[in-house]
Amino acid sequence: MRKSPANEPHLAFAVPGDLATPTGGYRYDRRIIQELRELGWHVDVADIGGAFPFPSSAQRATALARLSAVPAGYPVVLDGLAFGALPEAGALRCRTPLIALVHQPLALDPGLDATQADNFRASERAALAAAARVVVTSESTARIVMDDYAVPCGRVSVVRPGNDPVAPAPGSADGIVRLLSVGSVVPVKGYDLLITALATLIDMPWRLTIAGDRTRSPATAARLDADIAARGLGDRVAVLGAVPPARVNELFLASDVFVLASRFEGYGMALAEAIAHGIPVVATLTGAIPQTVPAGTGLLVPPEDAGALAGALRRLIGDPAERRRLATNARAAAARLPTWQDSARLFVGALEAVA
Repeated sequence: MRKSPANEPHLAFAVPGDLATPTGGYRYDRRIIQELRELGWHVDVADIGGAFPFPSSAQRATALARLSAVPAGYPVVLDGLAFGALPEAGALRCRTPLIALVHQPLALDPGLDATQADNFRASERAALAAAARVVVTSESTARIVMDDYAVPCGRVSVVRPGNDPVAPAPGSADGIVRLLSVGSVVPVKGYDLLITALATLIDMPWRLTIAGDRTRSPATAARLDADIAARGLGDRVAVLGAVPPARVNELFLASDVFVLASRFEGYGMALAEAIAHGIPVVATLTGAIPQTVPAGTGLLVPPEDAGALAGALRRLIGDPAERRRLATNARAAAARLPTWQDSARLFVGALEAVA
């Protein structure tokens, strides 16, 4: 790490693996780093290894060594995907301020068994106790870390993801309703529920595109493929895998309804993107989604309820006027979404609180 000028605010940003990883959490990290630099901060990115949140002993040692190489007094932002599984890093608080960035508590991943969830809960509680500041991406997650992880409210900062200016989606004009779902193919995203719901709507004119990394949970990706084939939906559902940001924007512009069947969301960046494009949303009442999706911009249903999800989709697929009404409301709500510059300024406030 180069020594920054004395008058230049500086920090290290510890990321578990490749910062270019195509998920919402890494995208948040990338944009915050970019905007902090625009604001005059010197940011050193420290790759502490991509095995988190399940590192081996050797990988833990490597991560700790890389964190220990950060100059004393240099504030360190630790992405929660790693910090929550590496409470030993808390010992560094004696030499440098630690700022935890929690996108979603690790224990809330529905793909975990009970023992794994309990272990992560204890591990993350210990890690957060060592943090001088805890940055979360939603008010919902703030309540969780305060209520379930004993983080004092005075140490918590909410910094929602920002949004870029985008064009409104014009909607399709051929009578086929284009559905879009964006997110990694992992258990928490509920693609199994979405396919179950859509299998009951074969009498309706729709097509679904799924865009998201298929490599993080190969078993989930294989199950998704099998579900689509077993229900005879191969000609209606396209699973693209991870796609670059420009292609994601094209997919939004070509869509009529955005759907996310998540079992939990710490924020739901793709939902905010849909709203920014003026696209009606169908999603679940879980985590931060009720705060991310403003009233009147979509339909929210209970999680794990494929029947309710199917009902909401049937309503929007079959009612163009309702889609137009929700789209109008979404376009109005888009003007109230934070920009990435707004988010960076709030992040600076969190950093300065521990300076």
